[in-house]
Amino acid sequence: MNGLSKGIRKVEVALRWDPNPAGETPADLDVVAATYLADAPYGDPAYVVHFDSRSPDGTIYLNRDSQDGKGFGFDEVMTLELERLSERYARVVVGVVIQQRDERRTFVGVYHPGLRIREGHTDLATSDFGDVPGATAATVAEFVRDETGAWEFRAGVHGHDGDPAEFTATMGARRS
Repeated sequence: MNGLSKGIRKVEVALRWDPNPAGETPADLDVVAATYLADAPYGDPAYVVHFDSRSPDGTIYLNRDSQDGKGFGFDEVMTLELERLSERYARVVVGVVIQQRDERRTFVGVYHPGLRIREGHTDLATSDFGDVPGATAATVAEFVRDETGAWEFRAGVHGHDGDPAEFTATMGARRS
């Protein structure tokens, strides 16, 4: 990154999926973001933003929340205003969680899931979760502040198999 680059500034993470056929339990996917402090970038998250919350400073928020995939286009949308995030934070990890209700559900059991991560009109990443079909959750993006203070995007869909609470506690762990 050269000295003129401002890095990633404002990002939209969007999910879509088709509703389940009548008689089946609806699939409910949620976007989750966890922030990590500069002095503990791989420790416990400073805070987690999910379906019924927003960041304390208003920089990470859910624009749209769906519990069943019924809607046109993207069903769930989260905005991350990284340029406004305090310098105390060095990392933001974004994940997708499948709510586990009456039965265990993995990405292979969700009809036509899709992910788009975009800055402005530029797609940074897209996925259909085909690389993690047996996972119940996945990290989908990592944003890291570099030595100049600019945010960098690190793509990658990494599956997780466990309950949503466990995932949010461990989603930012260092990968081996």
